Amino acid sequence: MSETNPTPGVDNRERQIAVILLFIIPVLFSTNIITARAVNDFIPPFALAFWRWWLAFLLFLPLIAPDLIRYRREILGEWRDLLVLGILGMGICGAFVYIGADTTSATNIGLIYATAPIIIAGAATLLYREPLGRAKATGILISLCGVLVIVFRGDIHALRTLSLVPGDLWIMTSAIAWAVYSVMLRYRPSRLPGRVRFAATMLYGAIALLPFHIVELTNGEIPQLNPETIGAVLIVAIVPGLGAYLGYARIQRALGASPTALILYLAPVYTALMAWILLGEDLRLYHLLGAALILPGIFLSTRR
Repeated sequence: MSETNPTPGVDNRERQIAVILLFIIPVLFSTNIITARAVNDFIPPFALAFWRWWLAFLLFLPLIAPDLIRYRREILGEWRDLLVLGILGMGICGAFVYIGADTTSATNIGLIYATAPIIIAGAATLLYREPLGRAKATGILISLCGVLVIVFRGDIHALRTLSLVPGDLWIMTSAIAWAVYSVMLRYRPSRLPGRVRFAATMLYGAIALLPFHIVELTNGEIPQLNPETIGAVLIVAIVPGLGAYLGYARIQRALGASPTALILYLAPVYTALMAWILLGEDLRLYHLLGAALILPGIFLSTRR
């Protein structure tokens, strides 16, 4: 999932499908945030994250099982990297979003998460000495200002007193974890094909989440077993789990990395619209001000 150019030999029909998916995949990613807000009162966060990725792995298993067997030695040999990737991408990015959804809005989650490419650019510079040009540095600064506008609700008094909503801090931590996860995928060497690495990461992520799920159960935080909870788990496993990740990979394979980056602009817009329509959330002035800073910042920091 790190190609910078379209794969040679991709026909026009595949590219046309990829262009259509370019406007659909952000909806799939946004579904995770909307579901997190909708079910936070009756599904504990680690339970939802664990069952999301365990079920996604089981659904993917019939397609990927032969490759998992073929690359079993490499999977065992790379267990440290895969475990870290699972903790970051499926553990923190999964459970922390669901924890944060208890005290912040879906619109805030979508806009804060939109800064992940900015954090990725900074992490690549800090961890792997990727050059940081003037445009990228300016984009990072502008987007961070946008995040501050959203986190502090456009309230100068809140900024002076450092009055924060806990949910926003959980989401910011999750966005940082996603950035480190993405940088590791790009720079850490691996002998595994992309699909096999993704499946193994799901497995290790579910394993990492299991102890925290057990702690929730021992503390009496038991998910309600009803059609709503089962439906929520199925949605987050299939739609923003398998569907979004595999669709993203297909777009990048057909169109290359730069056009695929349009998803970064569309996802927070879709999230805000879905939160307004489905959850009745208000779109406030500070959301618009934050977006007006974050989106140009993403453009400056990710353009080539």
